[in-house]
Amino acid sequence: MSLMRILLIEDDSEAAAYLVKAFREAGHLAEHAADGLDGYGRAQEGGFDVLIVDRMLPKMDGLTLIGALREQKVETPVLILSALGQVDDRVKGLRAGGDDYLAKPYAFSELLARVEVLARRKPAGNSAPTTYRVGSLELDRLAHKATREGKEIVLQPREFRLLEYLMKNAGQVVTRTMLLENVWDYHFDPQTNVIDVHVSRLRGKIDKGFEPQLLHTIRGAGYMIRDGAR
Repeated sequence: MSLMRILLIEDDSEAAAYLVKAFREAGHLAEHAADGLDGYGRAQEGGFDVLIVDRMLPKMDGLTLIGALREQKVETPVLILSALGQVDDRVKGLRAGGDDYLAKPYAFSELLARVEVLARRKPAGNSAPTTYRVGSLELDRLAHKATREGKEIVLQPREFRLLEYLMKNAGQVVTRTMLLENVWDYHFDPQTNVIDVHVSRLRGKIDKGFEPQLLHTIRGAGYMIRDGAR
């Protein structure tokens, strides 16, 4: 089996550390999210072959998370882990959009085998949308191109990442911390106006000369891209 990229959404840090290590030893790459909300955000970003989701999670429970991902057309295969092993619980998990269900306690060899089966079943290219649209603004992730009303907008690589992240979270407030971590890969605040400069430059490119304005500053909170016509 070729290398799999797995997202493990599990609030038990000891169990998660064990699984991440075990998958690594089996030749696979596992990333860990400690709560449902973080897991949901990372799963939406795509790029994973399989999601392993614990049923009982803080901030957003496993079944809600899976249902929300399926509504967003994220089709990455999901294996549900749960201490609830009754038939009814398995049925609920599968109905929520899970592809397989493993009751705790389990042997790692069985978990690995089931994950490998799911990875082989993975639908091609469905883990993340290739195009984002907000109003007349369109971003094509594969062609690395942005257009508004059909006119191409020339963006620098960082501006493209910034726009991609904002459009992926369209209609939601994106904080400075989220931008620093996801666009700049900083896990600290550099105490500079780097974000303001880039947002201002991006606004000049995507909004200037067009109606309505799409990129909004939410005072004291962050930024949001949304279709002002709605």
